[in-house]
Amino acid sequence: MPPLLLVPLGLVVGAYGTLIGAGGGFLLVPALLFLYPHERPATITSVSLAVVFFNATSGSLAYARQGRIDYRTGIRFALATAPGALLGARVATHLSRGVFDVLFGAAMVAVAGFVVIRSQSQRVSATAPQPGMTMRVLTDARGETYVYRFWQWKGIVLSAGVGFLSSLLGIGGGIIHVPVLVEFLHFPVQIATATSHFILSFMALVGTAGYLTAGTLGPHAGLDQVLLLSLGVVPGAQLGARFSHRVRGGLILRLLGVALGTVGVRLVLTPLIG
Repeated sequence: MPPLLLVPLGLVVGAYGTLIGAGGGFLLVPALLFLYPHERPATITSVSLAVVFFNATSGSLAYARQGRIDYRTGIRFALATAPGALLGARVATHLSRGVFDVLFGAAMVAVAGFVVIRSQSQRVSATAPQPGMTMRVLTDARGETYVYRFWQWKGIVLSAGVGFLSSLLGIGGGIIHVPVLVEFLHFPVQIATATSHFILSFMALVGTAGYLTAGTLGPHAGLDQVLLLSLGVVPGAQLGARFSHRVRGGLILRLLGVALGTVGVRLVLTPLIG
């Protein structure tokens, strides 16, 4: 395949991944496995995670201009993902993921169905005020105000697990983090997608650093692909963030459900098709 075709691939990954707050790694990993059938899985996941970093950083800048990032929560959750992201990068270089991929893929398909069904109903904050809960009031650049409450400790615990799984599989983590923020912590969808991207930029950076120190990613192991794909994902992320204003929260969740199902099927089928 002509290497320059990686640029338009990055554009699509960046636009769709940013639109749903997932970073795009769930699209990139299966694409790279198809394009480079003889490459080591650890190299594929390291390339994907590095590209997700550039995608998430570009998307976060766009969402920052829109005023939709919950920075205080995002920083805490990002710090919680760091240890797991480093561990996931290390484990990925040694672990055979056959059985794990099947189990995790089946779980993601189940979550996809749950997200699609729940996305049929709009909700802003399904949690009544309780002592000890964190409350946020956020007004975006368009003047729309979001009020929501959540258990911060739950988000920190869940974020630690997201960091490990996302780095292990090279899919970023937004594809898991957005359902966590929306379904379990009751964030508004628009705030969840933007904040997830902000968290993802830090998490992907830490995971990529882990792959670099392990020698999985380097001048002769994927950096050329990272550069070409990043030339596409950076402008693609800007497009995805811009179109997010025009897409309703329920549709964003349905798109995310499709994405989760796609990743789940890929994880289930990969060990079967070799």
